[in-house]
Amino acid sequence: MTGNSTSGIGGIGLPRRALLAASAALAAPRPASAQGAWPEKPVRIIVPFPPGQAADILTRVIADELSKRWPQRVVVENRGGGAGAPALEAAARAAPDGTTLVAGTSGTLGVNPSVLPNLPYDAERDFAFIGNVAVLPLLLVANPAAPWRTAPQVVAAAKQRPGAIDLATAGPATSQHMSAELFSHRTGARFNMVHYRGSGPAMADLLAGTVPLMFDSVTSALPQIQAGKAIPIAVTTPQRAPQLPQVPTIAEAVAPGYAAYGWTGLCGPAGLPEPILRKVNADLNAILRDPAIQSRFIELGGTVAPGTPEDFAGFVRREIAQWREVARIANVRLEG
Repeated sequence: MTGNSTSGIGGIGLPRRALLAASAALAAPRPASAQGAWPEKPVRIIVPFPPGQAADILTRVIADELSKRWPQRVVVENRGGGAGAPALEAAARAAPDGTTLVAGTSGTLGVNPSVLPNLPYDAERDFAFIGNVAVLPLLLVANPAAPWRTAPQVVAAAKQRPGAIDLATAGPATSQHMSAELFSHRTGARFNMVHYRGSGPAMADLLAGTVPLMFDSVTSALPQIQAGKAIPIAVTTPQRAPQLPQVPTIAEAVAPGYAAYGWTGLCGPAGLPEPILRKVNADLNAILRDPAIQSRFIELGGTVAPGTPEDFAGFVRREIAQWREVARIANVRLEG
């Protein structure tokens, strides 16, 4: 075998110059894109609510699944208070490198722009919309002692006594409240809106008979419905909720075209690099299309909502426009 031979196993017989070049090539660091190493440090997802709320629970499921796919952990950081505005502001001001994401929700992105003065972020321009995660059906429920079992019956009673029937919500400008205001506007039925600090106190008063009606999330109301302590009247989503397939939608019962959701999606700061945006979206959608995750979300009161970044951006814009009109008609404003 001559000194210039290039045959052999493991480089035996290679010229010295070729060996050095090969060694240097192997030792040289590859770009992160070639290594597939993004993210190179832990990723945090800011949730604009305390632990235990629906957006927090669903986001934690996604964070755990992303951690299995990525070389770094994905951690959830809860920042409650201020109708979620401080949390969204923190995400908007973060470096757009993909290591800070945020759970954008129906309240923080859809409703806040219309009801909070001096909002410290622009819901349409300060974020990169990665993808929707889940839609959370809401519904109208009644105390079993109330005389109504259908949405047409509720509407007829409210029209007979405008403003006399109490209807509980989880608080002013919440998705439950805004859905109730949209229901009132679309049907012409006027109610006395009774606002509570969360679904829990409102449901307690519904069960006690203090208020006869309530707009709530399926997540919160389902145990009471299953126990026969609350009567489902109609759901707010365009399609029937998989958790309550026997319950009609408001759209099919009394208000064609009516659609209202609780929802939570994934966003990053504006300027998020396109390759990172597409990667996170692709991984998110793969998780949401997993039958085990779909079943888990249904158990938690939601339904998965995979789609493109463009789909999600358009959805958020439509939500902002709808709730801006409802806030104007119902004169809904928050202090702050």
